[in-house]
Amino acid sequence: MYRTIYRLTVLLTILTQAIKIKRVYGERLRDKIYVPINGASCFRRLNGTHQVGCTSTQSGSVGALHLIEEKSDFDFLLRSLSAPPYAPMIPPYLFSRENIMRLKNEGGRNISVVLLIDSNTDKMTNFSHELQCPNQYSGIFLPNSSSTESPTCGANNQEGTWNPWGTGLLYEDLPFPVYYVPDQDEIKKLIKCFEDFNNFDYASHSRRSLCAIEVNTFMSAAVSTEVCMRRTKFINNLGRTRYCDPLEGKNVFATLFPRKIENRLDYAANQEKYIMVTCRLDSTSMFELTGLGAMDSLMGFGTLVSVAHMLKLLLPDQSILKNRQLNVMFVILNGESYDYIGSQKLVFDLENLAFPPRYTRNAPIAFDNIEFVLDLNTFDEISSIRLHSISEFPQAKELLSKLKRYGSRKEYDFNIEFNSSLGYEMPPSSIQSFLRKNTSFPACVLNAPPTNRYYHSIYDDEVNIKFHYANTSRDYTQLMSIDEAFRYFPADSVQMKIRNISSVVAMALYEMLTYENYTSNKLANPLLIDEFLYCFTMSADCPLFKAASKPNSLPALQIPPNRYISVAGSPQESTGWTYRILGYLLSNKLENISESKCNYLPRHWFAGFDGKGECRFTTQNYSLALSPAFIIEDYNWTSGEYSTWTESTWAPFSARMFLRPSRLHETITFSIGCVVLVISFCLIYIISTRAEVLFEDTGPGASTDALAPPTAC
Repeated sequence: MYRTIYRLTVLLTILTQAIKIKRVYGERLRDKIYVPINGASCFRRLNGTHQVGCTSTQSGSVGALHLIEEKSDFDFLLRSLSAPPYAPMIPPYLFSRENIMRLKNEGGRNISVVLLIDSNTDKMTNFSHELQCPNQYSGIFLPNSSSTESPTCGANNQEGTWNPWGTGLLYEDLPFPVYYVPDQDEIKKLIKCFEDFNNFDYASHSRRSLCAIEVNTFMSAAVSTEVCMRRTKFINNLGRTRYCDPLEGKNVFATLFPRKIENRLDYAANQEKYIMVTCRLDSTSMFELTGLGAMDSLMGFGTLVSVAHMLKLLLPDQSILKNRQLNVMFVILNGESYDYIGSQKLVFDLENLAFPPRYTRNAPIAFDNIEFVLDLNTFDEISSIRLHSISEFPQAKELLSKLKRYGSRKEYDFNIEFNSSLGYEMPPSSIQSFLRKNTSFPACVLNAPPTNRYYHSIYDDEVNIKFHYANTSRDYTQLMSIDEAFRYFPADSVQMKIRNISSVVAMALYEMLTYENYTSNKLANPLLIDEFLYCFTMSADCPLFKAASKPNSLPALQIPPNRYISVAGSPQESTGWTYRILGYLLSNKLENISESKCNYLPRHWFAGFDGKGECRFTTQNYSLALSPAFIIEDYNWTSGEYSTWTESTWAPFSARMFLRPSRLHETITFSIGCVVLVISFCLIYIISTRAEVLFEDTGPGASTDALAPPTAC
């Protein structure tokens, strides 16, 4: 018995060591076979009726690499090929709707993966995968019309479509994954592998090994938001599997003057009036965690921040105003790229007296409390700007006259022309949500003619707005004189362009609030705009974000914060930074207050410009940016009343390059495996039937005799 136990122990030890050796060498062999390729993937989104985006197969999609350098190279992929499927590597100047739809409609089993490689960008003239009329089904409806499509930037617009370079690929349901590779070293690896193994004698592809890539970006959701949410809510085996999540984030708002904090919230007693200034926070693109939206939304966002900062310095106290009940509320809306999620929720809350949230301990605000809404939309080129509204209302008329006067004053040298545009065909902007509920609501939008050829794409970055960081380390918290600004920036720089438009808007609002002309030579500070753009386009580890954080905070990532709305539970770092900088720039400094007495809201301890720490009385806060469609019980998903966008769940993305064996090699390997399997079954059968003979124990002391019965006591 002891000998048997010993033998089993030795056998287990040998097996354990063999497994360890196999695992070690298996990992080394895997590293030699596969080369990981880093990048970003297209992913799947859904609305009430459709699915868009792309996904790989559940086990990963594999295709042999094929470099596309000219339009004619696509013809090879659409023939009857001998070794499909293929993975075309497409540069951005050929990543057009025409070419991608050819691959979708004609490629069939020939195409399994598409790679977008960041090369030869100098040949690219435009790159926008948004619709030519963004959010075209969520705008204002024509009166007495049964059409479900709004006239926003429609065919009757004399200026044509709002985004003429849009391909609409962002809303196509593609049958193959699209993987974006931005790193030049990895692009060189892919091209070299293609040149070494694939780029010769195409007729013999099936008879030799080919360089291939495997992309695993499987998406769980399918069909539509209605189907996906129903599947997600279904409980199976006392558990729930998530297939998709609603697009969800937070709006950020702050008031110019602090509001009264009350324990008993009573709307009837609220006599406050507000000028609401809004802009868009978010941006989007076809690929995960890409798309800075520099010209798309950051220009309007930066303008609002600069306007708010200038007004705060000009109007430190509400007693300066003619109407002491009047305040200015700055609202930065999230999710506007997807049928106005943030503004729809804001309007929904205003209707139901749920804004601001109850935890702010401020009296609720309704539509009656709002004097008018001014949306700062896109400012692609600021030499000519239009104030759009459905009809002319008194506040818009007054605002336009002041904008015209300040924009043309010679001593400021702004040279900005302001005009009025009346009618239903206006740019896609947040005021669409207000006007869709009530077309007579006083809302208007400032917008420049569209010139952004990279709208909602990976190339709408600091290069697109020609931003060059000055990095002066000078004080950006004060206003700057006209002459001083030109010491740091040329007149045609993006910092000066935003300074000009934000100064004009701030002057006009200043006069509307105080009834006094603005005559000072102090304007918005372009250094603040310089720091703001650096933080949101180049690195979050920047002076402005550090000043708006607590002293000695851990350094932020040296990449810009992602401004895609995403889903609940995602980091949403851009919302947090927006909350902090609004709090810092719109707050009143409290003198002689220590950090220990500044640890509760609305007091907030900031590092400040010098980093030493200071206590400030803040007004900023959050509100939920979630479509009411996910709040209303038994909502009709096909009604089109509210945004219904969701995002599919997925496992971590991966892509790896390897040599795919030839068909002959695969056939031989499979055949040998089948033969070995059959032989193994035969051997096991023979061994099991002859076990008593093969494994007879003939060692010393062995005996096959039965044990003698026990002796009787």
